[in-house]
Amino acid sequence: MIDYDLPLWRPPSEGDNLIIQASVGCSFNRCTFCSMYRGKDYRARPLDAVLADIDEAARLWPETTRVFLADGDAWGLPTETLLKICAHLKLRFGQLQRVSAYATPFNLIRKSVEELTLLRQAGMTLAYVGIESGSDTLLKKIAKGSAAQMEAGLARALDGGIKVSATVITGLGGKTYWREHVEATAALVSRTPPTYLSTLQLVLTDQTAEGYFDRFKEDFSFQDDFGVLDELRLLIELIDPPRPIIFRSNHASNALALAGNLPKDKIALLGRIDDAAKGGQSLRPVWMRGL
Repeated sequence: MIDYDLPLWRPPSEGDNLIIQASVGCSFNRCTFCSMYRGKDYRARPLDAVLADIDEAARLWPETTRVFLADGDAWGLPTETLLKICAHLKLRFGQLQRVSAYATPFNLIRKSVEELTLLRQAGMTLAYVGIESGSDTLLKKIAKGSAAQMEAGLARALDGGIKVSATVITGLGGKTYWREHVEATAALVSRTPPTYLSTLQLVLTDQTAEGYFDRFKEDFSFQDDFGVLDELRLLIELIDPPRPIIFRSNHASNALALAGNLPKDKIALLGRIDDAAKGGQSLRPVWMRGL
């Protein structure tokens, strides 16, 4: 069996797919809201070990069609390393359709369009990117760079033909900054639309809460679920992309699960949010939510 360095995290859509751990931890690991990799020091795993894991996985699950490369930002590995991993995956899995991984916008900016094109051609076709917000105010408070960097990362991936599944966090700015957060995020997504857009609802752990509040000083108070519904409604209302976006709020942190295409399903999605705000549709119980 494969000996993973736990815990492993992956997007909801990768739940049934093979995970190969190409790196350990997150090379950035400074986002104030995130505790996923706090207990790990970032390192690239030795290539021989990664290839050996692929060999073992091929013995156990030869029918594999999709592979997710862990940990937090495998897109940050050297392009040559990723190309060798992709080549070995293709060699061992005859039905392979897709290789994907988490990416920070900074990972993507550091790669040229030519490098991304080579990786796409090798089978690495999807990047999961946390942009979190389009507001410079909030990005500074959560230690996640700038809106220009978020947009540049999205644009670089798209220029290389890489599909992007982007996430934003509702409730990120609390009651004080929610409108700025939503308006700026909708504008960024409309300018540089990802293939997929998902929302997560802000959840802080014991490891992150104190540091998160410290950077807001006295400016932060949590949105309740109905405040988050207001954010979700305004976000969907304002997104006006030049090409379709597949929208989801199916992550376990969300109070309301939604699925549709923007702009085609905008009216239907807004109707579901309004229905939930009036109590016509039940929200996910708090005890069922998580990271």
